[in-house]
Amino acid sequence: MSTSRSLRFLGQVIILFFVGLIVATIIYFGKEYINFNSLGEQIGAWCASMLLLMALFKMYRVGAQYATLKKLPTHQFLSELIKSKGKAVSSLFTHKETSTSNEADTFTPVFGDIPAAMKLQYGRFWFRKVQILLLTGSASDVELLTPGLTVQHWQEDAGTVLVWGGDPGGLLDGHWMSELCQLRRRPLDGVIWVTSALSHYSALGQKESKTTLSADMMDRLAQAFSSRNELLRWRLPLFVWSLCKGETETIERSFQSVGCSLPAGCKPEELRSQLSSLIPALIEKGTLRVSQNTTQQFLLQLADQLSRKLDSVAGPLDALLNPYRPTPLAGVMFSPASTEAKRTVKYHWGKDSRWDLLLSSLSSLPTGLAAKKIGFSWRRATAIVLAAVMMLWGAGLIASFIANRSLVSEAVSLSEQASNTHKSTQSRLQALLDLQQLTEKLQFRQLKGTPWYSRFGLNQNEPLLRAMWPQYANSALPLIRDAAANALQEKLDAMTALPPDSPQRSALIKPTYNQLRLYLMLARPDKMDAAWFTPELLKNWPQREGVKNGFWQGSGVDLIKYYATALPRHPKWALLADNDLVNDVRAILVRQIGVRNGEASLYQKMMSQVSHQYADLRLQDMVGDTDSSMLFSTEEVVPGMFTRQAWEGAVKSAIEKVANERREEVDWVLSDNKDTVTAALSPEELKARLTARYFSDFSGSWLDFLNSLRWQDAATLSDAVDQLTLMADVRQSPLVALMNTLSVQGRTGQTGEGLSDSLVKSAQNLFNSNNQPAIDQGKGLHGPLDPSFGPLLALLDGTAGGQGDTSLSLQTFLTRVTQVRLKLQQVINASDPQAMTQTLAQTVFQGKAIDLTETRDYGSLVAASLGQEWSGFGRTLFVRPMEQAWQQVLTPAAESLNTQWQSAIVNDWNSAFGGRYPLKSSSSEISLPLLAQYLNGDSGRISRFLQTRLNGVLHKEGSHWVPDSINAQGLEFNPAFIRAVDTLSHISDVVFTTGPAGLSFEIRPGTAEGVMQTNLIIDNQKLVYVNQMPVWKRFTWPADTEAPGAALTWISTQAGTRQLADIPGAWGWIRLLDLAAIAPYQGLNSSWQLTWKAKDGHALNYVLRTEAGEGPLALLKLRNFVLPDTIFVTSGGTTIAPDATDTLSDSDLN
Repeated sequence: MSTSRSLRFLGQVIILFFVGLIVATIIYFGKEYINFNSLGEQIGAWCASMLLLMALFKMYRVGAQYATLKKLPTHQFLSELIKSKGKAVSSLFTHKETSTSNEADTFTPVFGDIPAAMKLQYGRFWFRKVQILLLTGSASDVELLTPGLTVQHWQEDAGTVLVWGGDPGGLLDGHWMSELCQLRRRPLDGVIWVTSALSHYSALGQKESKTTLSADMMDRLAQAFSSRNELLRWRLPLFVWSLCKGETETIERSFQSVGCSLPAGCKPEELRSQLSSLIPALIEKGTLRVSQNTTQQFLLQLADQLSRKLDSVAGPLDALLNPYRPTPLAGVMFSPASTEAKRTVKYHWGKDSRWDLLLSSLSSLPTGLAAKKIGFSWRRATAIVLAAVMMLWGAGLIASFIANRSLVSEAVSLSEQASNTHKSTQSRLQALLDLQQLTEKLQFRQLKGTPWYSRFGLNQNEPLLRAMWPQYANSALPLIRDAAANALQEKLDAMTALPPDSPQRSALIKPTYNQLRLYLMLARPDKMDAAWFTPELLKNWPQREGVKNGFWQGSGVDLIKYYATALPRHPKWALLADNDLVNDVRAILVRQIGVRNGEASLYQKMMSQVSHQYADLRLQDMVGDTDSSMLFSTEEVVPGMFTRQAWEGAVKSAIEKVANERREEVDWVLSDNKDTVTAALSPEELKARLTARYFSDFSGSWLDFLNSLRWQDAATLSDAVDQLTLMADVRQSPLVALMNTLSVQGRTGQTGEGLSDSLVKSAQNLFNSNNQPAIDQGKGLHGPLDPSFGPLLALLDGTAGGQGDTSLSLQTFLTRVTQVRLKLQQVINASDPQAMTQTLAQTVFQGKAIDLTETRDYGSLVAASLGQEWSGFGRTLFVRPMEQAWQQVLTPAAESLNTQWQSAIVNDWNSAFGGRYPLKSSSSEISLPLLAQYLNGDSGRISRFLQTRLNGVLHKEGSHWVPDSINAQGLEFNPAFIRAVDTLSHISDVVFTTGPAGLSFEIRPGTAEGVMQTNLIIDNQKLVYVNQMPVWKRFTWPADTEAPGAALTWISTQAGTRQLADIPGAWGWIRLLDLAAIAPYQGLNSSWQLTWKAKDGHALNYVLRTEAGEGPLALLKLRNFVLPDTIFVTSGGTTIAPDATDTLSDSDLN
């Protein structure tokens, strides 16, 4: 491989290396954004990027070669393309100068000896020590300057290698150009066009030569120079060397050529200016040389040409200065022919002084004229990349230094603050929190990688992290570990200080166990559980001296959790525990709670493994092909792990595996020796406890699901009948299907028939359905679900306990439901359904039993037999259907009963007593005998109505009427009605005990300031008091007198007799009581203080003592009394009358 190719290859490798490094950096640090997470994906992406980059390089090179090849003549291009036959594109550049058919296809290298010769003469790095110049022009002109070059093709002397480039007007020789490209990276240092066509002067007596350079020729020359540059892929400086053929005299070797160097981007005017500036020097030196030798006229002749015919030189050269196709014209040289340059040594020429000007100008060419690579320059690109990388690396070093120095300074500052004992505890804890956050940052960078700006060879993440752990420990051990240990020791000491029989020990068992576990975790890093340790320690250490509660509750979590997380990785941080204290606490805990720790975690782990294996069980799954939406519904589900399939398929084996493979591991809290504590933790006992816990959750899940069932409301009696029809149909009943499912699930865990056997039996029953009972309940052994499902299974088996020797069963209930359904269908299909419904309801109201109420009672008994745990389920499926049907029957009957109440009682009551006292404040009064006909407890009209019409739903307890808790279900009594009949019943018990109205009571007068005498008359019964010793006087009301009424007079110390009131009539005494202020008399339960306020402000005081209840005061409850016109509140809505029948109060008596 040639030197130029080696350098080119090296440049490509360097660029590929740095580009690959940049791509790898982007992929590694940007993996989160470009979604390359695995190492394989990152490597694959990097390899793909490198392959793409190399493909782009190859495409670029092929494109450049093809662009150059297109500049060849068409016939030569096609000829070389056919000859290549699939060879490398570079072979197309080794073409011949001519393409005649008779010319041989072989090619002999002409420059192949140059590298070996130069290496032998100048050493391995010869290409740095020599200058290679391409001479072009006509062969005759070149031979005048360098004799033998056109034949030998290259010559060398004094570090300058001249290479023959052929006539620029002829065809390019691709072989020569290809060989030149292989000499070194920059094949040539310049191009010299040797021509004699610019010399327009002659010797004395001779004719002046004419130029042969036309504009067309110069254009072709400029194109030829550009083509050579493109073939060489270098833009080379061009020198024009004008030879004088007419100079025949011998020129000594010291003669220097004459010429001028041109600037970059030279214009024709500048060329002429440069050439004109040569004239004075030429005249001066030419005159001097002519004076010495008259034959040496070259300089004067050149000066004459430049002064008289400057355009003869500058004109042709203007084509090389075309701004639209510039040729890097670097200088113009003038000299006579060289007659002494020829040497007999092959490949050698005689370099003389005329070359000094040109060779010296090569090293000082302007940037625009220096040799420059055409297209992409690997060397320049490499240099730019290296410079950019160095600059970026330098900036990275500075940024990395600043970032790492900031981290180190922050770590040092925080360590000093946290360990400074002169600061407050809260300040040290805050510094420790900041220090641990810095440590967490370093740990995160250790796992995920440090930021790019902190690398560049100065990354101190690992050393700083290693150095920070001891600093963190110096502060965290006294602030966290020791302080926590002291707080826990105080609580443990308090536990051991309690007397053995203290009741506080039992209450402190669980907290003390947790405190001991916390304490031992500090001493045994291998047992540390940070997730449990952190909240539990804060729970037992909620306040800290010298630290605000808000700070401790907020930042304490992070401080404790970080220490607990780091402790297992640093066993040296372990606390030196007080063994005596630990042993004392362990002894207390072992005696109190035994050994049952860790069971919950085992159970939860086991259930989490099983939970995803079985789908949740919904209501539709339990009722099969039946439709339950018409009867009942729920949104709840039973988790799939709490089914018989899960138990027999996975849970049972999982429990056995846990029981056999794992023993308790938390017992290190209670003892260092496992055998002394875990003796009770045999696999059998652990299996029994896990099984019991599973079935406890099993039954709980099913109970929650079943108790969430809700019965669908029926809008009409027909809807209720449809529900009962579907419910009792043993073939299509969702209730029967649900019960069969519960029968299978409720027998889970029994050692009898397996699930597969149950399925086989179900299939057999399907093909023999005519001979099978509606509900098939096989006898099974006792199982773990018996405490929960036992009552339900007993109901399904028909062995549930009932009244006496009668057993409850689902089949009996469904039979009774069928009877009720048939009865209700008769009601619906009757000619007058409403009348028949009322008849049924009246039968119940009168206290007689019917099928509907008996079935309702049976359903309530079935629900009660299931127990309290099944209360929601039992009420929904066994009570609610009958209640709903009963309510549909009662609704029209209640409206009919309201009508009967109005016509039989309310209307006559309002007619007889409306607008009379005491119902209204009026002068007319109610007849006491007539009132007795309504209120008499045994024979009164109201009492008889309630006893005959409502005996089944309303009964009397004492003086109160109470709705029947069973028969009255579905009926809503008017609260005003209940209060009204209670009020009238109470008045009847007090006033009308013997039939007609009659009361006996006693009154005792009292003294008052300024009152000398009081006179009280009740139905001609007088009580006169003149401030003597007061005594009780007995009264009867109403008395047998022709002048009933009541009067009250008094005599004060300042006036004579005055009258307070004189009220005639049977209700006179009640009216007088209505004017008094009434209050209970202290010390006597059956006495009341009566006070009348006289007009002059004096108080007239008496004490009333009754024999039964409130006595005559009870009649005051009839003030503004309204008898409600409805008994029941029906769906149409009934306005409840204002309640004026509350129990007597102080405000009522005032």
